[in-house]
Parts: sequence; structure tokens; C-alpha cells
Amino acid sequence: MEQVERLKQIKVKKQVRKKKSLLTKIKENKALLLMLFPGAIWLLIFCYLPMFGVIIAFKDYRISPNGFFSSLYNSPWVGWENFRFLFASQDAWVITRNTVLYNVTGIILSTIMTVTFAIVLSQISSKKFIKRLQTVVIFPNFLSWVVISYFAYAFLSTDKGVLNSILQTFNMDAINWYSEPKYWPFIIVFTSLWKGVGYGSIIYYASIMGIDSTYYEAALVDGATKWQQIKYVTLPHLRSIIVIMLILAVGNIFRADFGLFYQLPRNSGALTSVTNVLDTYVYRSMMNNGDIGMSTAAGLYQSFVGFVLILITNKVVNKIDPSSALF
Repeated sequence: MEQVERLKQIKVKKQVRKKKSLLTKIKENKALLLMLFPGAIWLLIFCYLPMFGVIIAFKDYRISPNGFFSSLYNSPWVGWENFRFLFASQDAWVITRNTVLYNVTGIILSTIMTVTFAIVLSQISSKKFIKRLQTVVIFPNFLSWVVISYFAYAFLSTDKGVLNSILQTFNMDAINWYSEPKYWPFIIVFTSLWKGVGYGSIIYYASIMGIDSTYYEAALVDGATKWQQIKYVTLPHLRSIIVIMLILAVGNIFRADFGLFYQLPRNSGALTSVTNVLDTYVYRSMMNNGDIGMSTAAGLYQSFVGFVLILITNKVVNKIDPSSALF
């Protein structure tokens, strides 16, 4: 009996110590927790509370004048019908193919270009020039796709576009860019890279700046060239962050930038075969049919597939190199 009481006392003391240690940690990191608080509230309101609306994907949602909860409660259950409609469409293969291929191409090219640009920045000695170059390259990221679509139209317009004016100068026929699907995979990929490479390189540039300079000094002593320093010092140190960014990018492989595929081609029907992706398909279905349940089902499908892909990719990375895995 005495041993049992002693064990109970020891457990109670351990619990008290844990509570005290937790309180002391909160007090010590009070400033950091206060900084974290706005972001946590934002995540709660805009990411976690809306997850309740996932139910709509399994209902024939009908808007009621009595409000959202009344509409949700009174809408009949349809099970997997919304998902069947999404996959039974004749365009299911086209939109899936476009979404996946554009994202795979974007992930590969974006990773190569962002890492390359970050390395180039790290090799420039003039701080003023670096700041100016970063400003110029990052600026497109803050432009909306509506603005970019007008810039693109200024180049691609059939009668007054810059590119057609150049072609006519060399006695070549003008091209009706917004009716020729074969050019748009290249235009979309190029524009996406132009807009995002500068901003995406920030993380890699910050990682390069965090590499201990003694590694480069040792490489110089051994007679390493600039390329050898990049190959044997910079890239190995960037490997973990590159893998983490790739894992996160794979999670969005079934999502597409709506503005890129809708605003940039100006919703041209002639380009649907190469510009129609899951997001634009859902939007057009929503505009034509007003089916909120189907659009919610598509969003849930994208999120679920992305979640599974992150788990699979992370599992593969964990087996190859555990130190580079996300979790």
C-alpha cells in the first residue's frame, strides 16, 4: 500500500512539474506567442471554420432565404452524385490532363529557375544592384492576372499587337493568337514563370545567405572554382529546402491558378482544349448550372488528392533521406 501511495505522489509531482514548466515556457515565449496569435486567428477563421462546409459536397445545396444553416439543413443528401457528375463529364480527361501536366512542368521549371536565380543573386557583390534586381523581378508577383492579361493583349492583339507588328515588318502573316491553341502551352508556362520566379527565389536566397562562409573559404583554399563551390557547397546545403518546397508543390498538383488559365487567355472558347483546368471547369459549371454542391465536391476532391500526394511524397523522401522529409 505504501508503494502505491508513493507512486501516486510521484505522478502528482510530475504533473505539477509539467504544468509549471508549461507556464514558464508560456511566460518566456510570451512575445513570440503574441506575434503568432493574429496568424492563428486567421487560420482558424479562414481555414478551419470553413471546413464545416464540406458537407455541401454531399448535398443538393439549395439556397434558402433563412440563411446558410437553414439552407444546409434543408438541402437533401445526394451522396456521391456530385462527384459522379464531375468525373462523368466528357471533359474530365482533358481538364485532369491539363491540370497535372501544367503543374508538373511548372514545378520542374520553377524549381530550376528559382534556385538558379537565387544562386546568381548570391554571386553578385553589389548590394545596391541586388536590391534593384530583386525589385524588378519580384514586382510581377504583385500584379493581378487582370492587369497581366491586358499586358499580354498588347503583345498578342491581332491588329495592333507588338508581335504581329514585328511579323508584318518582315512581310509575314499576322497570327490570331487567341484562336491558335498550339501556342498557348508555351505562353502560359512562360507567363507563370515570369510572374513567380522572383518571389519564389526569396526562400532559396535566404538559405544561401545562411550558409556558413567558412565552407566557401575552405573550398577556395582547396582551389575550387565558382562552379565547384556551387556544386559541392551551395547545392548540398539547399537540398533539404528544395525537397520541402517540392513536397508542398506536389500537394497542389491538382490545383491551378484560376487567373492564369481564365484571365490570361481572355476566356477564349477556341483555346478551351489547352486552357481548361479543374478550377476553370468548376467556375464555368457554376456560372452555367449554379450547382454549388458540384463545385464544393471538386474543391474537396482537389484537397483530398493533394493531402494524399503530400503523404506519399513525404513517405518516399523519408525512406531515401529522412533528414530532408517534411515530417
